[in-house]
Amino acid sequence: MGNAVTLVKDSVPATRGARRAATARTGRPGRRRENLAGYLFMSPWIAGFLLLTAGPMIASLYFAFTDYNLFTSPEWVGLDNFTKMFDDPRWQKSVEVTAKYVVIGTPLKLLLALGVALLLAQSRRGQAFYRAAFYAPSLIGASVSVGFVWRSLFSDGAVVDRAQTFLGFHVGGWVGNADWVMYCLVALTVWQFGAPMVIFLAGLKQVPRELYEAAEMDGAGPFRRFWNITLPMISPVLFFNVLLETIHSFQIFGSAYVVSNTACGPADATLVYTCYLYQQGFRNAQMGFASAMAWMLLLAVALVTAVLFWSQKKWVHYEEDAR
Repeated sequence: MGNAVTLVKDSVPATRGARRAATARTGRPGRRRENLAGYLFMSPWIAGFLLLTAGPMIASLYFAFTDYNLFTSPEWVGLDNFTKMFDDPRWQKSVEVTAKYVVIGTPLKLLLALGVALLLAQSRRGQAFYRAAFYAPSLIGASVSVGFVWRSLFSDGAVVDRAQTFLGFHVGGWVGNADWVMYCLVALTVWQFGAPMVIFLAGLKQVPRELYEAAEMDGAGPFRRFWNITLPMISPVLFFNVLLETIHSFQIFGSAYVVSNTACGPADATLVYTCYLYQQGFRNAQMGFASAMAWMLLLAVALVTAVLFWSQKKWVHYEEDAR
C-alpha cells in the first residue's frame, strides 16, 4: 500500500511537468501568431513614428550642430549655433514675448475655464447646449480662418475699435498697436477655454456631495467650501490642465502668425519663439540655427515640466495620500 502511494506521489509531478511541456509546445506557435498579428496592426503607427517623428528629431539634432542652409551640404560647426543664439537680440526678444504670453494667457484661460465649469456643474435647463457652445471654440480656435476673423475684429475701425471709442477709450486697432497686439493674442487663447473647461467639469462631478453638505451644516460659506473642498479635491485635474496648457502655450504659432499678417509684429511685438524659428528656418534658410532653436525650446519645456512635477507634491492631493 505504501509503495503504491509513493508511486502515485512520484507520478503526479511528472504528469504535471509533461502537461506544462505539452502546453508550452502547443501554445508557442499560437503566441507567435498573436504577436505577429499585433505587430502587423501596429506597423502603420511604428512606421509613422520612425519616419515622421523619430527620424526628423534625430536629423534636427544633427543639424543643430551644423551650418545648413537647405541648399548645400551640412557643415559641422559644433556649438556655434547655440552661442550665436544667445547673442541674437531677436532671439532674446522672442523668448521675452513667449514668456509674457505664457505667464498672462495660461492663468487667464484656466481661471475662465474653471469659473464656467463651476457654473455648468449646477443642474439647469439647457445644460448640454451650454457645454457644447462653450466647447466649440476649442475645436475651431486654432484654424487659420479664425485668425483672419480675429485680425479683422481688432483692426483699425473694426468692431472692437468702434466699441472702445464709444466707451471713451481711444486706443485704436489692437493689431497695429505694439502695446496692445499681445493682448489680442491673449484674448484669442482665452476664448478657447472649452477643452480645460470640460476637464474641470469632469473633475467637479467626482467631488462627493456629502462633503459640501457637511461643510454647509458647519456654517461654511461658498468661498470656504470652494477653498477647502473643491480646490483640494480637483487639484489633480488642475495640475493636469496647468501642465497641458503651459506646454501648449509655448508652442503658439498659427494665431500669432496670422493675426500679425505673417510679420510677427509690429515691432516684433508678437515675435513668439516658434515664429522666429519659422523665419530662420524657412525664410532665411538657416535650418541649422532653426534646429538649434527647436532643441532649446524642447529643453525649456522639459525644464518647466520638471518644475511643475516637482511643485505638485506640495499642492496636489491624491486619494492614495489620504489612505
